[in-house]
Amino acid sequence: MVVLGIDPGSLKTGYGVIRCDSQGCSVLVCGLIRLHSSRSHPERIGEICRELGQVIADFQPERVALETAFLSRNVQSALKLGQVRGAVIALAMSHNLALHEYAPREVKSAITGRGAASKEQVAFMVARMLSLSSVPEPYDVTDALGLALCDLLRGGSRQKRTTQVTARGKSRSWSSFISKSPDMVIREFRAEKG
Repeated sequence: MVVLGIDPGSLKTGYGVIRCDSQGCSVLVCGLIRLHSSRSHPERIGEICRELGQVIADFQPERVALETAFLSRNVQSALKLGQVRGAVIALAMSHNLALHEYAPREVKSAITGRGAASKEQVAFMVARMLSLSSVPEPYDVTDALGLALCDLLRGGSRQKRTTQVTARGKSRSWSSFISKSPDMVIREFRAEKG
């Protein structure tokens, strides 16, 4: 299994590709896409997509693990991050890759056993779990590797969780809900011309 982890940002986007097989897990590539603030936001998004598109072409990941959005007091920063995330999601979908999103606390919990772990603790554990001789820098890179590791540790169970049956015998999957409640689903929306 090959997973691409992405820690998105409008000025720095970390990425890491991990392969896991019967021999263990290893890093195929990791790095940082550092963007110049003097460039326009659309130019930066284009650069992120080009760079990550090349990583996908070179290493052929089967899945992408992406950090979820966080709440921010700065509306402009949150909007820009949302645009970067949207571009990354579109890139993954255009390559027909499975995409899983993880909150920072979920990644920290999977890697260190504690959802409130520091970035230093996550970086140390990522390096240790992947048998790296040194801790990759900056934290955007170790966060991306942590996302990929989290997906490898929890990703397989995500599919199972969406189709589990509750104790009352009711399915919790969206596909089951849609098939049982077709009247609750809006299939098409057409805007009326005014």
